[in-house]
Amino acid sequence: MRRRDFVQVGLAVAAHAALQVPATHAAAPSRRIPYGSAVRGDALVDDYDYRTVLAEHCQLVVPEGGLKWVVVRPSEDRFDFYEGDKLLAFADQNGMKMRGHTLIWHGAMPDWTSSIRGAEAAEKAMTKHIHTVVGQYKGRIPSWDVINEAIAEDPRGSDYLRPNLWLENMGKGYIETALRLAAEADPQAQLVINEYDIECVGEYYENRRNALLRVVRDLRDRGAPIHAVGFQGHLKGQYEIDKEGVSSFVAELKAMDVDVLVTELDVIDNLLPADEKKRDQVIAVRVTDLLEAISDANPPTAILTWGITDRYTWVPTWFTRDDGRLNRPLPLDRDYKTKPMMDAIKRFAARA
Repeated sequence: MRRRDFVQVGLAVAAHAALQVPATHAAAPSRRIPYGSAVRGDALVDDYDYRTVLAEHCQLVVPEGGLKWVVVRPSEDRFDFYEGDKLLAFADQNGMKMRGHTLIWHGAMPDWTSSIRGAEAAEKAMTKHIHTVVGQYKGRIPSWDVINEAIAEDPRGSDYLRPNLWLENMGKGYIETALRLAAEADPQAQLVINEYDIECVGEYYENRRNALLRVVRDLRDRGAPIHAVGFQGHLKGQYEIDKEGVSSFVAELKAMDVDVLVTELDVIDNLLPADEKKRDQVIAVRVTDLLEAISDANPPTAILTWGITDRYTWVPTWFTRDDGRLNRPLPLDRDYKTKPMMDAIKRFAARA
């Protein structure tokens, strides 16, 4: 038996023995909006308390990095599904569903992709990747972030798409091509375009919403299989949610028969008050405002946070607080205690 096979079997046995769902944990009622979290593969293996709170609180999980190109396709001809399979096994054992993230993104690309040149080569690489990865989990992953962060940072005029390998080689049609390939690989999967900075007040956020609507309208006009838009929801805590703008945006999507979900929710708190209670309250208000603004037009089909505990979060990497205090962007604190953010999410999910 190869070492990787041994590790996989060992992990599955350990998880089966130690992580059965407690009797108090049950699947969410069918009309309740499911809640979930992004999961770090290393913590899933090493941290028993982390596994326990995921099993206690979540109906959905999504890998933080385990299905990105740099991990799942280290070379042109080799695919590595260890991380995805590990998380899916954990989800299955605990009565959860797993989302797929992400098929096409400008980031986290392995070095070998830098040699891709021309439309034919790019489409060949994309086709093999999407057919292989989605095909690996056909019928087991019900929702995929097919396109991640396609909108330009500051979209203006004809320059509304983010420069990337796919746009450079295939043109604007790369988005439609990716969606159609994903639909071929799993006709039953929900196919999502996932985007950030579309929630807050200001011209910058409004421009990004309008650019995303432009993309979705074009896809619908062309009969492309776009089923939902994902609000990443990396909220900047110092800014208010544009409730009217978000509701109008979601209403326009609904008119096109396109759903919404919240995919990567957290609140960047580096500019919020030092006092933890005050900070937690502001965070809960921002989350509530976003969820209610979406729901006023069309309730989200799912709510996922980008991590569940402040112990494991990307936020300090880019948004460390000047006062030296620890960031608190997620629903549970570093000791796995529930914060007002989790209370706000669960109240909303229960009544929506």
